[in-house]
Amino acid sequence: MAFLSSFDICASGMSAQRVRMDVAAENIANMNATRTESGGTYRRKEVVLESYGGSSFQSILREVSKGEGYVSRRTGVRVAEIIEDDTELTKVYNPDHPDADENGYVNLPNVDALKETVDSMSATRSYEANVTALNAIKLMAQKALEIGK
Repeated sequence: MAFLSSFDICASGMSAQRVRMDVAAENIANMNATRTESGGTYRRKEVVLESYGGSSFQSILREVSKGEGYVSRRTGVRVAEIIEDDTELTKVYNPDHPDADENGYVNLPNVDALKETVDSMSATRSYEANVTALNAIKLMAQKALEIGK
């Protein structure tokens, strides 16, 4: 059934937004980390999302108009990669810090708490939108079943 693919689309969106929220939380948790396991200062991470499996509206219309019918394909959004933000690190003068350089400056992560808060709020709203769509699809399916009674 075509509406079942809608569940997959909503689920993929919810999963992708959960990853965005996790990465924003990780960035906030490490906003003062001057040393990582791999060495060096922590760098802000960003999530890159991509759509997959989708056809354009035009190609679906072409299929239907040729009488081929519409074949539902697994579509949605997924995390393409998590990249490190390569913007410049913040230098703070603190000669007593163990990670200070020879001039007394410490490299702090390029994490901005405000930007991370906005990213997590955006991910939360997107997650909620997918939940709302999922509930609407579920309600339509229930109504369709009631018609068949």
